[in-house]
Amino acid sequence: MRRVAVYPASLDPIHFGHIDVATRALHIFDEVIVSVYSTPKKNVLFPIEQRVELAEKCFQAYNNISVASFSGLAVDFVNSVGAIAIIRGLRVFGDFEFEFRMGMANKKLAPNVETVAILASEQYMHISSSTVREIAELGGDVTSFVPLHVVEALRVRFA
Repeated sequence: MRRVAVYPASLDPIHFGHIDVATRALHIFDEVIVSVYSTPKKNVLFPIEQRVELAEKCFQAYNNISVASFSGLAVDFVNSVGAIAIIRGLRVFGDFEFEFRMGMANKKLAPNVETVAILASEQYMHISSSTVREIAELGGDVTSFVPLHVVEALRVRFA
């Protein structure tokens, strides 16, 4: 039986921290589905189609990482694709408290789904999508935070 995990995120935009967590999850799981949340509560910079496209380009070299969009509850999506776990990345202590509560809620909703937290690699702990957006909007250099195709998308968006 293949062990499939889902890595849900808004990916607005995707950055090196997201990529790192997804690829490192392959040490634990046979397949990772990076699932882009189509309707997050926060205002998004890029439409869902573009967020999916940017993510797909990041993982095109990986046969066992796919990208899909979803709406609704993450655990419902996880069950619909036959996955056994939700991957979450942890950067700072505050992430732990939020992810702990979310993991407990998900366990109540879907007892068959595990939550697996992967600590951010040290070189990516400071990166967040909101930080990338703010730097890019103000004309700063984000090449150390995101792949070049995302840099270009941000440049076009803020032109």
